Amino acid sequence: MDVLKHKSFLEELLFWTIKYEFPQKMVTFLLNMLPDQEYKVAFTKTFVQHYAFIMKTLKKSHESDTMSNRIVHISVQLFSNEELARQVTEECQLLDIMVTVLLYMMESCLIKSELQDEENSLHVVVNCGEALLKNNTYWPLVSDFINILSHQSVAKRFLEDHGLLVTWMNFVSFFQGMNLNKRELNEHVEFESQTYYAAFAAELEACAQPMWGLLSHCKVRETQEYTRNVVRYCLEALQDWFDAINFVDEPAPNQVTFHLPLHRYYAMFLSKAVKCQELDLDSLLPDQEMLMKLMIHPLQIQASLAEIHSNMWVRNGLQIKGQAMTYVQSHFCNSMIDPDIYLLQVCASRLDPDYFISSVFERFKVVDLLTMASQHHNLVLDVEHERSMLEGALTFLVILLSLRLHLGMSDDEILRAEMVAQLCMNDRTHSSLLDLIPENPNPKSGIIPGSYSFESVLSAVADFKAPVFEPGGSMQQGMYTPKAEVWDQEFDPVMVILRTVYRRDVQSAMDRYTTFLKQSGKFPGNPWPPYKNRTPLHPSYKGLVRLLHCKTLHIVLFTLLYKILMDHQNLSEHVLCMVLYLIELGLENSAEGDAEEEVSMGGPERCHDSWFPGSNLVSNMRHFINYVRVRVPETAPELKRDSLASTSSDGLGSLQNSRRPKVLQRENSGTAQVFSLVAERRKKFQEIINRSNSEANQVVRPKIPSKWSAPGSSPQLTTAILEIKESILSLLIKLHHKLSGKQNSYYPPWLDDVEVLIQPEIPKYNHGDGLTAVERILLKAAVQSRMNKRIIEEICRKVTPPVPPKKITAAEKKTLDKEERRQKARERQQKLLAEFASRQKSFMETAMDVDSPENDIPMEITTAEPQVSEAVYDCVICGQSGPSSEDRPTGLVVLLQASSVLGQCRDNVEPKKLPITEEGQIYPWDTCAAVHDVRLSLLQRYFKDSSCLLAVSIGWEGGVYVQTCGHTLHIDCHKSYMESLRNDQVLQGFSVDKGEFTCPLCRQFANSVLPCYPGSNVENNLWQRPCNKSTQDLIKEVEELQGRPGAFPSETNLSKEMESVMKDIKNTTQKKYRDYSKTPGSPDNDFLFMYSVARTNLELELIHRGGSLCSGGASTAGKRSCLNQLFHVLALHMRLYTIDSEYNPWKKLTQLVEDMNSQVGNEDQQPEVPILYHDVTSLLLIQILMMPQPLRKEHFTCIVKVLFTLLYTQALAALSVKGTEEDRSAWKHAGALKKNTCDAEKSYEVLLSFVISELSKGKLYYEEGAQECTMVSPIAWSPESMERYIQDFCLPFLRISSLLQHHLFGEDLPSCQEEEEFSVLASGLGLLPTFYQTDHPFISASCLDWPVAAFDIITQWCFEIISFTERHAEQGKALLIQESRWKLPHLLQLPENYNTIFQYYHRKTCSVCTKVPKDPAVCLVCGTFVCLKGLCCKQQSYCECVLHSQNCGAGTGIFLLINASVIIIIRGHRFCLWGSVYLDAHGEEDRDLRRGKPLYMCEERYRVLEQQWVSHTFDHINKRWGPHYNGL
Repeated sequence: MDVLKHKSFLEELLFWTIKYEFPQKMVTFLLNMLPDQEYKVAFTKTFVQHYAFIMKTLKKSHESDTMSNRIVHISVQLFSNEELARQVTEECQLLDIMVTVLLYMMESCLIKSELQDEENSLHVVVNCGEALLKNNTYWPLVSDFINILSHQSVAKRFLEDHGLLVTWMNFVSFFQGMNLNKRELNEHVEFESQTYYAAFAAELEACAQPMWGLLSHCKVRETQEYTRNVVRYCLEALQDWFDAINFVDEPAPNQVTFHLPLHRYYAMFLSKAVKCQELDLDSLLPDQEMLMKLMIHPLQIQASLAEIHSNMWVRNGLQIKGQAMTYVQSHFCNSMIDPDIYLLQVCASRLDPDYFISSVFERFKVVDLLTMASQHHNLVLDVEHERSMLEGALTFLVILLSLRLHLGMSDDEILRAEMVAQLCMNDRTHSSLLDLIPENPNPKSGIIPGSYSFESVLSAVADFKAPVFEPGGSMQQGMYTPKAEVWDQEFDPVMVILRTVYRRDVQSAMDRYTTFLKQSGKFPGNPWPPYKNRTPLHPSYKGLVRLLHCKTLHIVLFTLLYKILMDHQNLSEHVLCMVLYLIELGLENSAEGDAEEEVSMGGPERCHDSWFPGSNLVSNMRHFINYVRVRVPETAPELKRDSLASTSSDGLGSLQNSRRPKVLQRENSGTAQVFSLVAERRKKFQEIINRSNSEANQVVRPKIPSKWSAPGSSPQLTTAILEIKESILSLLIKLHHKLSGKQNSYYPPWLDDVEVLIQPEIPKYNHGDGLTAVERILLKAAVQSRMNKRIIEEICRKVTPPVPPKKITAAEKKTLDKEERRQKARERQQKLLAEFASRQKSFMETAMDVDSPENDIPMEITTAEPQVSEAVYDCVICGQSGPSSEDRPTGLVVLLQASSVLGQCRDNVEPKKLPITEEGQIYPWDTCAAVHDVRLSLLQRYFKDSSCLLAVSIGWEGGVYVQTCGHTLHIDCHKSYMESLRNDQVLQGFSVDKGEFTCPLCRQFANSVLPCYPGSNVENNLWQRPCNKSTQDLIKEVEELQGRPGAFPSETNLSKEMESVMKDIKNTTQKKYRDYSKTPGSPDNDFLFMYSVARTNLELELIHRGGSLCSGGASTAGKRSCLNQLFHVLALHMRLYTIDSEYNPWKKLTQLVEDMNSQVGNEDQQPEVPILYHDVTSLLLIQILMMPQPLRKEHFTCIVKVLFTLLYTQALAALSVKGTEEDRSAWKHAGALKKNTCDAEKSYEVLLSFVISELSKGKLYYEEGAQECTMVSPIAWSPESMERYIQDFCLPFLRISSLLQHHLFGEDLPSCQEEEEFSVLASGLGLLPTFYQTDHPFISASCLDWPVAAFDIITQWCFEIISFTERHAEQGKALLIQESRWKLPHLLQLPENYNTIFQYYHRKTCSVCTKVPKDPAVCLVCGTFVCLKGLCCKQQSYCECVLHSQNCGAGTGIFLLINASVIIIIRGHRFCLWGSVYLDAHGEEDRDLRRGKPLYMCEERYRVLEQQWVSHTFDHINKRWGPHYNGL
């Protein structure tokens, strides 16, 4: 840290640049000159010279983030160049400066370490609460250091320089033991510190990443020296650390640190040395005492993990769980848990196995549990934690013995194992796999996810599942799922347990494994985790196997098997599973010389430990143990059996060995049971230490605190002797009987088939439960030793007597009763749940069954008697059933929404393309809405306004669509429900003030209630009888009924509700979509609006059925239709407006007028709209809604028949205009010949010829001479094509009429082929006489049934047009040709590649403010480019997207956000993120384009989006809505 002396202008410049915290302009200025080589070198040297000053400024800075970025911006350009970095390292001591600066920086925030010996500790650690660590202020300096270490030449200098290594280890030791956690035993911690984030980040960035950088240069034999240097100084630093924290042999209880970077440096360099540099492991290892110390802290972490998962640290708050998770999480695991486990494996392979095993059980605090007695006192662990801690200890041993990550697996095998483990837990997307597979944190080191090896391994182990949809509308990403053979052969539960952050993932993997086995028929029951063969151990680590062959472990396994067999408390299937796993591991890795083991047993030195004769598992398995002396509490049931003591051969009741009756009586032979674990370990420790250090001061050790002394000190324990007479083999066989629930269930397979012993690997043993595992172990034991085989056969021959019932003490009886009661309660609960589930299921069937063909409203109960019954409704709030009445009406839950979907229909099947060039802009002149608008304004130009408003329908844009979930409620119940919602503060997603709510039963979004009209629901039963009246009588009846004024019924609750729902319907859409009259507020407007609501709903239902009625009645729309109720409400209101009988179109349709001229009107006032210009479907709705409800079927049929005559005439007139002059004269001539035949009125030729001759009287056909040549070559009309044209012209009307009939009278819609749709609908509507069945082709004219003489009425209708075309021939012709063949609405067609859209739109300027918007978006309905949240385009507090959604979709907008690739939906005052229709090659979204992958169009998703738009189900399917406050 010398004083800076400036010698040049550059140094001065840089000084002030640093002083002012790197202003951007200065940084740019200094960097711009870098291409000049001399300047580059000079600048780099100056930068290095000022490095300490940079660090000081950075520490003081308030804007350290910005400053850090700018420092790295410069340094990365200087230090990434290897040549330059080497030069500066040599000439300016760059490495020394960097390490010293880092050390100096950290020294400012050191505190005394409280680990181990709080008072006398000399160790200092960084304080993770300091801003320096919390804000990662150190990262620019660390990142520079990592950057220069990536150059081989620089790293080499570092690894050769002993002084630097010492300094660096000193730096690393600042992090050793930081962020110490102390277990809270009494109170819950008041303040949960979040310092662990800083601690983990610091260890990863400041210690682990430089370590990986250095490791990447130690890959070959020639670099052995470097590894020796690092290991040497690492061990010295560790020794200093142990001395500083005053560590002897016991870790302090109840504290843990997850940060041991020195241990991890040591471990990783050891691993590299053996794996890549062929170094001898023993030459790098310290003495036994040091190894014992080294293993303590990593083991403490493993035990603490188990404690944290057992909720023993719960008073420390959530953050401790966070630490346990981060420690194993994918970005940290290979710098933390993996080196720790590896270091423990190394220690285990070199230390005494009995010492190691007893240390493990002592650290996990379960020593007291490992007793044969049924009761025990655990001084260090509560009973409720015993089970999970025991599971933790055994699981740890299994991981320690089976994991081969650093013990012999190649990089590719590791990658494969990691991938399989992640895929087994859950199906994964490609990006999450990349994230979850731990990579070598240093980018220059081998495996990089996404590399060739990653993709090839992925395709080898997984199948790709393309993105799909769930019915709920949630989007699925493309997923990878394990192949069948992976489940079959590679599923490795040990790896899964090691890599799970959440414990539930282990269960998830097992569930998926179970499902696979069931589906593939490999195993039907509940399988256990499969046993998997491991990669062979690297020779250096062979010592690890000794753990499996040590008496201590065998005693533990024996004890646990016995306890499980005797049903002692706190044992679980998981414990048994792990015990069997360990036995099997031992058999797999047994020492070769089985026979020698048996011979050498007799030596006297082995006799003092009277449990097992030797240490080989294969021979110990058959060793019988007769008596065990145990320490038990005074209350234990064992004490009742005093008689047993006398049976033992000598007074001490020592353990007996069946083969050697003479037992050498030593002090300790009597207590040779597991309680000696702790004492044994102490003794071994003392021996080892005495052996390694003979100096006196080392031998004297502080006394062990009494808390950790052997449990014998507890006064209320007494000694008892248990008779056991079992061996591991006999326990296993009894266990088989217990698991199978049958006596003598085990039968040695080799008795039937000796082959089994020769080829023991039988595939059926790969998967299975506990029984399979026991069978597999017994088979392996028999294969490995003839003695075992014989003993197994002997045990099986003796019929095993049932286990004698234990005497039950009062205390135990109590617990048994408790168990029984619990069991009963559980069964009761199951029963209730099952009942509830079946109820729910039946509700789902009635309410959610979308595709069922019944057409009545669900939840409606109609009695089966033929007489008229009132409809009965269930109220979903109060649960009562009953009819709807005048004073207590019932209503349907409905959602009213304005819709412009109909207006988007075009007459073209191909959807328009989204514009991606300037030329591709879309002009909406050919949409249905535009065409209807033009027609209405044309009519309004020439005809009387009130008459125009009856001649068309509106609602193509902004029409009100009514949909229901089919549930009903009392309207008064609904009001109180709304009140309760209003008072409920936790509402999300909808606004109660606007009347919005969710259906109380199915939670579907709704905003109004449609009253059900009292009376019969089954009109069809009433009026089904055949009608004998003549058409003329019916026509008169209709006229009379329409003439009756419809007085509004008295003020009942029902009429009030009808009024209020009508108000709701009006308020649903904007005023501009309701008012088309020239005189604002005229009643004609309301009249037009009301029948148009009916039209909108019928037309939309038709679209939902696919645009035609070929599919018949089994359609989604029928099930939940509310048209019947809607019709009642509309009819009630429309009957308030009487049409002057003079103007009633019904008269024009059915009566001849004497004086035609009077009809035309005077010159000064505008005439009425000629009847041939009327929209027939609108007329149908007007006629029907003007009738008193309920309507009679015969009247309906009559109206349809009359209107069909008009429609047919319109079709002929349109056809005549379409033909050429020649066509017309030919048609005219052909028809005139047949005029006098009997059924002239039903022959289209005659009628066509008549229409042409009538219309020729005016100027309609003239005008054309001039344009004739310019037209496209005219169509050659044939009788077939004319018939087709007429049918197409009439079909839309027939479809709407049929739907109407279906809703009003509940008649089924027949299904048919496309060709016969016309005839089927016509006969369904009663237009075709029933006896109409002929062989010759069907002609539409046969449906005609003229109310008066056809030719007279046609003359009358044509006359109105003739008089109009006198003046306006062009318009007259345009109005005759009505385009009625609209195709289904579609969203715009999107390009295949997202880049095309992005490139065009993300630089496109906004048309309003001509700036490039920050968040550009494009409307997928019409292609308009808008600014999301853009303030420039705001109009009266509405932002552009919201405004556009009102203009384009009457409140519904679908926008693609260009910079995020996501689609947002605006619906009224709410919006939601829908998801993306562009996915990458792996079927994943890339929201906000963060990953920058090429994106491609997903057709299925786009179809779903379009489907939701057309069916108006955005509100029901998407769940996450929020208010947009007009700010989008």
